[in-house]
Amino acid sequence: MRVLAIESSCDETGIAIYDSELGLLSHALYSQIEMHAIYGGVVPELASRDHIRKSIPLIKQVLAEANCTSDDLDGIAYTSGPGLAGALLVGACLARSLAWSWDIPALGIHHMEGHMLAPLLENPAPEFPFVALLVSGGHTQLVEVSGIGQYQLLGESIDDAAGEAFDKTAKMMDLPYPGGPHIARLGANGNPDRFVFPRPMTDRPGLDFSFSGLKTSARNTILKCQEDGGLSDQDKADIAFSFERAVVETLAIKCKRALLQTGHKRLVIAGGVSANKTLRKKLHELMDKVRGQVFYPRPEFCTDNGAMIAYAGCQRLLAGQKDGEEIIIHPRWPMDQLPAVENHKESNNG
Repeated sequence: MRVLAIESSCDETGIAIYDSELGLLSHALYSQIEMHAIYGGVVPELASRDHIRKSIPLIKQVLAEANCTSDDLDGIAYTSGPGLAGALLVGACLARSLAWSWDIPALGIHHMEGHMLAPLLENPAPEFPFVALLVSGGHTQLVEVSGIGQYQLLGESIDDAAGEAFDKTAKMMDLPYPGGPHIARLGANGNPDRFVFPRPMTDRPGLDFSFSGLKTSARNTILKCQEDGGLSDQDKADIAFSFERAVVETLAIKCKRALLQTGHKRLVIAGGVSANKTLRKKLHELMDKVRGQVFYPRPEFCTDNGAMIAYAGCQRLLAGQKDGEEIIIHPRWPMDQLPAVENHKESNNG
């Protein structure tokens, strides 16, 4: 089966073609970060308009790169949620229109399921079951994954997600959007002994997260530095180091608890924050200690992308799932509402 995918949930337009026998044939991504950076965050109306402008040229590009025409496609997958309503509608309407005109099935895919399954595009790919840590701009979740569509939520953020905490803390220090990469870059030159930030909710049982208190600690530290003569570059570096370390150690502590609770030895990390090198190093150390394995997608598939939607869509289309005639999006969409894929057979992950 050969599937075209459209990802348009937020501020990146991702298009890809995945073949169940040959693997990923082509993919392309257009990021709107430069446009939204001047506003310090995503402007939904501008995001929707840019998806309209970029989607069709990118579809033509990936078809050409894969040496395909519409006659070679067996289905279309698109992100139907969660995400920005206007942006989701662009991808959904385009996907359904193409599917109707080409007489092939279309299927809406859960954005976070796409992220969670992105490591299955790699070689070696994780086998089921595993624990997944999903860390993106709007989500921080721990999920027990027994198969495609077989998900049990173990814990999630009760306020700001890790990515949001990075972005908001960066904004307080007048760093560009998105903030995570800039904090990581600054923190490389920080003094590890100057500031100590809390590891929120690690002193109590459970697997939920909370990063609002950590963000407040960072804000108070920034204000104190400003009162003492201004926020210097070294102040920013020291705050960035300690803030990043607090987030990473909090995530690692909760991952360890989730592994102990489930008994699994495989950990998957996915989402934009999974590209953080400090987090990857920390989780590698954790899995070495428990004699387990950690898996994550290549950096280009950590952020939103079409390849992850193409892979997830291919598995579900192979199982016979497809949409009805209505165009439905889900700006909010719990993963436990997804149907399971029975007797899943792994397709090529090339």
